[in-house]
Amino acid sequence: MEKVILLLAMLLALSGCGAASQQNATAYQQITAEEAKKMIDELEDEIILDVREQEEYDEKHIPDAVLLPVGMIDEDTAEGVISEKDSVVLVYCRSGNRSKTAAETLAELGYTQIYEFGGINDWPYETE
Repeated sequence: MEKVILLLAMLLALSGCGAASQQNATAYQQITAEEAKKMIDELEDEIILDVREQEEYDEKHIPDAVLLPVGMIDEDTAEGVISEKDSVVLVYCRSGNRSKTAAETLAELGYTQIYEFGGINDWPYETE
């Protein structure tokens, strides 16, 4: 009986470790458009990152957004747009799918303040 209890305790401990490592893999925060707008209004050095394609960006984008298509994000391209690993980066796309992928990639590259707020389709504020 003691061996069974010990085995169960070890399995629980190992499953907890797995959950912790999975949680670290998602080192970005998902926020609402309203929260993103508030950060844009209150912060000075945030980076608004549009991860759509050039044609989509040209059609409509958030003012001051920088374009870096999700398929082009790697260590070099990210470094060219985001100067510091602890920069506040607000990530969006069209509907929220690509922005999640981009946020995950940036977190894996070591960026620590990534905020994903979905898509421009849900952005009720100014665009250009």
